[in-house]
Amino acid sequence: MSKRKRASNVLLENRRAGFDYFLSDFMTAGLVLTGTEIKSLRKGDASLSDSYVYVKNGEAFVAGMHIAPYKEGNIFNVDHLRDRKLLLNKQEIRKLEGKTKGKSLTIVPTKCFLSRGYAKLEIAIGQGKKLYDKRESLKRKDIERSKQRGDYDRD
Repeated sequence: MSKRKRASNVLLENRRAGFDYFLSDFMTAGLVLTGTEIKSLRKGDASLSDSYVYVKNGEAFVAGMHIAPYKEGNIFNVDHLRDRKLLLNKQEIRKLEGKTKGKSLTIVPTKCFLSRGYAKLEIAIGQGKKLYDKRESLKRKDIERSKQRGDYDRD
């Protein structure tokens, strides 16, 4: 597992991914963005919900990532839901493609952050949770919350 980024430079977080998928094999990838997209991203006008990563012709793309048009932008604004290319080397792309091909796994973006002024995307391999797994996660979360408040009685 690679190093996870601290919350200080995180611009977006896909909390829904942790609820819907069992996540493993975290990886960091660069994002190819236009000037107005990076400005809008820094402003926080973006969303990772309902986004996923796919591999096509040896290149990785993120689909469904919403970056709102920059208000001060003019003709340089692009489609807010366009597919954006991910910067990964061939070995990383082959690894992702090999793990997901023919299996019930998907590649899910979990976080978007800035590193030295460049936009990066943390992606993970996700296996879909069943309804009973989601209920178990909610139950565990409620117990943890109760413990922190001091409401939980130890038997």
